[in-house]
Amino acid sequence: MKNILILIVVVYSLSACGFKIVNQKELQNFNIVKIETSGDKRINFIITNKLQASSTSNNKQKIFLKLITNKIKSIKEKNIKNEITKYEINISSDIEFKIVDKLKVYKFRVDVTGSYNVSNQYSQTLNNEKQLIKTLTEKILNQILEDLTSKLNDL
Repeated sequence: MKNILILIVVVYSLSACGFKIVNQKELQNFNIVKIETSGDKRINFIITNKLQASSTSNNKQKIFLKLITNKIKSIKEKNIKNEITKYEINISSDIEFKIVDKLKVYKFRVDVTGSYNVSNQYSQTLNNEKQLIKTLTEKILNQILEDLTSKLNDL
């Protein structure tokens, strides 16, 4: 009986703690005025379009964004015949942003890595590479949005 009473008290105290999950969309309160890009054009194009879609024009914080993206493709594995079986792709993005009203420039870096298998058909290998790049680009975009949101809300 004593254990049941303790269990009820613990469950009741933990369930009424007032913890509320934060909606990340509510925290994205910035407007990207201008985006400068350099590096890999395909990745920058995808990131730029998604960033502009996520920023709204009625927000008070207007920012300038500079995006430098590099893609490095390297061999990950070879078989006994010295044939390549896996490639590894590392995408790194250096992001600089400046709030229009302030003079300080803020910087951060995002790195993601993934690998894909080499297929018997060259076209399938290219499809594997494109799919991996798309997945890694989504990861970078989510990390950029998360970091921008947290840094802008800290200021």
